[in-house]
Amino acid sequence: MSYKKIVLLILFISFIILARVYHLEEYLTLEKLKEYKELLLQAYQDNVLLFSLGYVAVYILSVAINIPGAAILTIAGGALFGLWYGLLLVSLASTSGATVSFLISRYLLRDGLRSKFAETFKSLDAGIHKNGAFYLLSLRLVPLFPFFLINMLMGLTSIRLLVYIFVSWAGMLPGTFVFVNAGTQIASLTSIRGILSANILIALILLGIFPLIAKFCLSIYQNSKIYSKFTKPKKYDYNFIAIGAGAAGLVSSLIGATVRAKVALIEREKMGGDCLNTGCVPSKAILATAKKVHLAENFKKFGLLKADVKVSFPEVMKRVRSVIKTIEPNDSIERYTKLGVDCIQGEAKVLSPFEVQVAGKTYTTRNIILATGAEPIIPGIPGLKQAPHYTSETIWSIKSLPKKLLVLGGGPIGSELAQAYCRLGSKVSLVEMGDFLLPKEDEDVSELIKKRFQEEGMSVLTSHKAVSFFKKANKHYVELQKSDGKLVNIEFDVCLLALGRRARIKGFGLEELGIEMNPNGTVATDEYLQTSIPNILACGDVAGPYQFTHTASHTAWYASVNALFGGIKKFKKDFSVIPWATYTDPEVAHVGLSEKDAKEAGIDVEVTKFELKELDRAIAESEETGFIKVLTPPGKDKILGATVVGSHAGELLMEFVLGMKHGLGLNKIMGTIHPYPSWAEATKFAAGNWKKKHKPEKALDLLEKFHTWKRG
Repeated sequence: MSYKKIVLLILFISFIILARVYHLEEYLTLEKLKEYKELLLQAYQDNVLLFSLGYVAVYILSVAINIPGAAILTIAGGALFGLWYGLLLVSLASTSGATVSFLISRYLLRDGLRSKFAETFKSLDAGIHKNGAFYLLSLRLVPLFPFFLINMLMGLTSIRLLVYIFVSWAGMLPGTFVFVNAGTQIASLTSIRGILSANILIALILLGIFPLIAKFCLSIYQNSKIYSKFTKPKKYDYNFIAIGAGAAGLVSSLIGATVRAKVALIEREKMGGDCLNTGCVPSKAILATAKKVHLAENFKKFGLLKADVKVSFPEVMKRVRSVIKTIEPNDSIERYTKLGVDCIQGEAKVLSPFEVQVAGKTYTTRNIILATGAEPIIPGIPGLKQAPHYTSETIWSIKSLPKKLLVLGGGPIGSELAQAYCRLGSKVSLVEMGDFLLPKEDEDVSELIKKRFQEEGMSVLTSHKAVSFFKKANKHYVELQKSDGKLVNIEFDVCLLALGRRARIKGFGLEELGIEMNPNGTVATDEYLQTSIPNILACGDVAGPYQFTHTASHTAWYASVNALFGGIKKFKKDFSVIPWATYTDPEVAHVGLSEKDAKEAGIDVEVTKFELKELDRAIAESEETGFIKVLTPPGKDKILGATVVGSHAGELLMEFVLGMKHGLGLNKIMGTIHPYPSWAEATKFAAGNWKKKHKPEKALDLLEKFHTWKRG
C-alpha cells in the first residue's frame, strides 16, 4: 500500500474512532430531533440553501463513517423539509454517502485484499458480472445487512461505479420515501393521542411492512424473468417428482407421500441407489467378513490354540449379495408403491420446470427434486483404459480375489476396501497423492491408520501420483511419481479407482434448462435447496457439499418440505453438526472442528485426549488401539469438535454429536452414569480428562487444610 493510501486510511479510521469517542450517535435520535425541532426549523427558514447543504453534508458524513442514525436523519428530512424536498435531499445525501464508502473501500482496501484472496474474488466477480446489479438492488430494497457493510463490500468487487450509483439510488428510493413520509407525519404529532390518527398509523405500518412488500415484489419480478419462457400447466399430475431413488430420493418421496401429497419417484437403474447396491451396504458386508478373517488369523492373542480359516472369495461375494437382498425390500418399488409413491422406471429428462419425460411420456409437476447422486471419478491417466480397472461401483462384479490389488486414492472408500481385500488375501498397494491417508482427518489419525495398514502387510505409498499405466511381459504396471520427482513402478492384477465422486448431472436436461452449477460440478442451491429455477430443488450428493447417505437423507427433508410448503413457510438447511465415519479397523469417526480446521481458521482451542488403552472394555476385547480427542474453547466445556479412533467409533461419537446439537458440554457427559464395563465409558473418561485439567486448585488447597484441621 502506498504512503498516500496509508495516510488516507489512518484519517478514515480516525474519523470513525472520534465519532465513537464523542458519541455522535447520541445526537441522532428521535428524542433529540423532537427537542431541537423548533430550533432547526428556524435555522432552515433563516437560510434555506445553507441549512440544506449542511444537512446533506452531515448525512453524507454519517453514512461514510458509519455513525448510527441514518434512519433518524431520513425521518428528520421529512420533518424539516416536507415530503418532496426532503425526499430529494435525502436521496441525494444517502446515495452520495454510500458512494463515498464505496470509493474508500475500492481505493484503500481492494488491491490488497484481492491479491491476498485472488480465488475468492475471481468467483465473486463472476457472480457480480452476471447478477451484480440485481443483487445490489435486492440488498437495497430488503436491508438484510447494514448499508455500511454493503457499501464497503461492493467497493471490493468489480461492479462499475456508475452502475453502483444508479442501482443504489433506485434501490434506496422506495425505502427513503417511506421513511421521509413517516418523518412528515411524526413531525405533526402534538400529543400521544395523535398517534391514533390515520396518517400516523399508515406511516408506521408502511415502515414495518415495506421490507416484506419489497421482498415480495422482487420475488415476483425475479420469477417472471425465470419462468417467462415456460408455459405453466393449468393442472399438475404431481405435487413433486423426485429424480433418483437413492437415499435422498427415497426419503423425499416418502415424506411427500406421508403428508398425502401426490409424488412420483423416477429411477433408471436399481432402487436404493449407490448406498444399497454398490456403496455402504456391500462395503460394510465385505468389511465384516474381512474382520472375522483377521480375528481368526490373530487367534493366539485371544488364548486360542488353533483357528483354521480358508477364504472362498465367491462365497464372500455371495454373502455380500445376500446382505443386499435382505435389505432390498426396504427400498423396493413394492414398498414405496404401498406407501403411496408412484414409482416410475426409466431415464428422466427435465423438459421444463413443470415437465419431466420418461420413455416418451411427459408428466407435469409443481416441483422437481433432483436427487441423482454422484458417480466415481475416472481420471484420464495415459494407459488406464487398457488396464484392468474398477471403481467402487463395478468392483463387486469381479469373480476372483486379485492376487495383486492396486488402490488409487487413500480417502474413506479406498482405505476401507484396501484393508478388506488385504485381509482377504490380496497383496495390496494403496497409493495416495497427498501426504496423508484420510486427508480430511488430523495427522495423528492418518498416521495411526497408516501404521495399522502397514502392520497388516499393506504397502502404503503416500505422496505418490499415478502418471501412466503400461503392460510389460504380459504384466500390468503403474508408474508413480514421488513428491521428490523420482519414478516408481508397481505391478498389479487389478486396479481400484477411489479418487472421489462427482455429482451425476449429465443427461437429465439440466444443461438445456440453464440450471446453475458450482465450480466443483455440484448443482448450485440456496439455503432452502432451491436451484436457480426455484421450483426445482436439489438434495443429496448432487447438491453437496457432503457426500454421505445420512446427509442425503437430512437434506431430503428440507427439499421435500420446501417443495410442498415453501409458499407458506420455508426451512433453511442446517449443516451445523455433521458427523461422519470411516469404517476401517480401527474405525475413524468425526464431528465438528478438527485440530487442522481450527489451525487453518485461526481458532484458539483446547485439545483433550483419552487413550483407549486405558479403557477396561477395550483391554478385555484386545481392541486398545485408538483414542478420543475433543476440542473445546480454552477453559470452557463446550464441544467444538470430536474425533474418535477405535472399535465402535461411529457409535461412540454420537454422545458428542448430541452434545453439540443441543448445547450439552463435557460436564454434562461426565455427570451422566455410563454402564461398566462398556465402550460408552470412553466418552465419560474423555470428559473426565478435561475436568482434571480444570480442577479448582485453590478450593482443593482449602479443603486439604480443612480436613487436616478436622483430624486435630
